[in-house]
Amino acid sequence: MEGQIIDVMRETIMLLIQVAAPILLVALSVGLVVSIFQTVTSIQEQTLAFIPKILAVFSAIVLFGPWMLSMLTQFITNVISKFSDFIIYG
Repeated sequence: MEGQIIDVMRETIMLLIQVAAPILLVALSVGLVVSIFQTVTSIQEQTLAFIPKILAVFSAIVLFGPWMLSMLTQFITNVISKFSDFIIYG
């Protein structure tokens, strides 16, 4: 019983990493490019780092959103279908 719960928790953490990774990688990449641009041009404007990152993350959510939603929906459906296995009688 405890093994099944640990397996579901492990699957949940792995799914969260898989779903969050594309957006985090886009934000990291854009942040790195903007930082290099700021260093090369000696522009130290604080808002310059945020606006491109916000636009890139929004675009990544629009692009990867359907895939993320399908992954989460599959997982929830799988957990709900196995829910009767987790109920302890007694």
